[in-house]
Amino acid sequence: MEQFESTTCVIAGGGPAGVMLGLLLARAGVEVTVLEKHADFLRDFRGDTVHASTIRLLDELGLGEGFRALPQSKLGNFRLPTAGGEVTLADFGRLKPPYDYVAMVPQWDLLNFLVDAARHEPQFTLRLNTEATDLVYDGGEVAGVVYRTRDAATGAETGTGELRARLTVACDGRSSVLRQKAGLVPREFPVPFDTWWFRVSRNRNEQAQLASITPRFSGSDVLLSLTRKDYYQIAYIAEKGKDAQLRAEGVESFRARVARIRPDLADRVDEIESMDDLHMLDVKLNRIGRWHKPGLLLIGDAAHAMSPAGGVGINLAIQDAVAAAQRIAGPLLRGTLGEADLALVQKRRWFPTVVIQGVQLLIQKVVFGPAVKGQLAAPPSRLLSVVSRMPWLSKLPALMIAFGPRPEHAPEFARRKAPSSGNPA
Repeated sequence: MEQFESTTCVIAGGGPAGVMLGLLLARAGVEVTVLEKHADFLRDFRGDTVHASTIRLLDELGLGEGFRALPQSKLGNFRLPTAGGEVTLADFGRLKPPYDYVAMVPQWDLLNFLVDAARHEPQFTLRLNTEATDLVYDGGEVAGVVYRTRDAATGAETGTGELRARLTVACDGRSSVLRQKAGLVPREFPVPFDTWWFRVSRNRNEQAQLASITPRFSGSDVLLSLTRKDYYQIAYIAEKGKDAQLRAEGVESFRARVARIRPDLADRVDEIESMDDLHMLDVKLNRIGRWHKPGLLLIGDAAHAMSPAGGVGINLAIQDAVAAAQRIAGPLLRGTLGEADLALVQKRRWFPTVVIQGVQLLIQKVVFGPAVKGQLAAPPSRLLSVVSRMPWLSKLPALMIAFGPRPEHAPEFARRKAPSSGNPA
C-alpha cells in the first residue's frame, strides 16, 4: 500500500446518506472522512425527489432557506386516470404547510449544497475520485477500508491506500462493494418491471407551480411524468428484461410508444435523439437481515434497495443517516462505540424499512405488475370506489409519501439557527 492514514469514521459513498451522515457527525465534533469514487456529483436521472421529512430536517439544521433557493419544482397530488377523469390517491393539500409538497431538486445540487454546509465543519473531509474497494480487519473487527484513487481527467488509477477508522459506514449503494466484502447477502424480493428514464421539454404554458403525478397506461406500457422547471422527467415502465428488445426496435419505435401513451407530447418526441437518451434502471427491492458487524455499519441502499414506487429511496436513506448520527456520535467521541450501538441504528430503522417495502410490494402486485403484463385496463375498481366515497383517506398516502412511518428529527448537537436574511442594517 502506498498510504496509511487514520480517521475516526470513514464513510464509503458520497450519496445523500453518506454526505448527510458526514455533516451530522462533523457537527457533533467527530472526525469524519467521506470517500466518493466519482469526480463530482453530476450524474443524471438519480433520485431527485426531496420529501417533506427531509425538508423539515433541513429546516432544523438551519439549512432550509438555502435549500429553498436551489433550482427546484414542486410536485403535488398523486392521481390515477379513470374512465371519467382522474381520482386523487394522495392529496398533499391536506397536509399542513410548509411541508405539503415534494420538491424536485437535481441530486447534484442537493449534494453540493450539503457538502458546502459540511465543509464549514473542521472535522469534515470529502475525498473525490476515491473509491473504497475492500475492508481492513484488525483482530476480527473491521478497522477501515482499502481505497484507490483515480485521475479526474483520464480516469486512470493513481494510487491505493488504507484509511483506518474506529467505524466504517457503507453508504455505497445497492451494489455495495463493502457489503459484498463483509459477506452480507441481501434478501431479494421479486420485481416485475424496470424503468427507463428520459426527458422532453416543457412548454411555457405547461409550467404550473404545483403539478400532479398521474401515470398513463396503454396496453403493457406505462409512463410516469415528473414535472421539472422546464422539462418533464419521464419514466417508461415495462416488464423486467425488456431492455435489449427496446433497443433493438430502435428510437423511432420508442418515440411512437411515447406519442401513443401521451399524445400531448407527440410534438416533441423527436427530442429523444437516440436510444442512448434512455437511462435504464434495473429495479431492485431487497434488504439485508443484519446491518452491522464489529466496526462496520450499513445504511441506505447498501442495507435496503428500494423500488422507485413513491420516490422514497433518498429520503429513507437520509432518515437512516439521522438515526445513525443520533446513536453513534456520542460513543464515537467517548471512544466507547461497540456493536450494540450499531444494532440500535438497525432497531430504529428496521420498522419503517419493512413497512415501506411492504407497501411497495403491494403497489407492484396491484398496479405495476398487472400493468406491465397488459392486464390492467383500469385502476383497481375497489380502490377507486373507496377513495371516491371517502376522499379524506387521500391524506394517509400523502403522509406516507411525505414523511414515512417513522420520520427522524435533527439531533440537538447538529441544529443551527437559520442565517438571517436581508442586508445588515
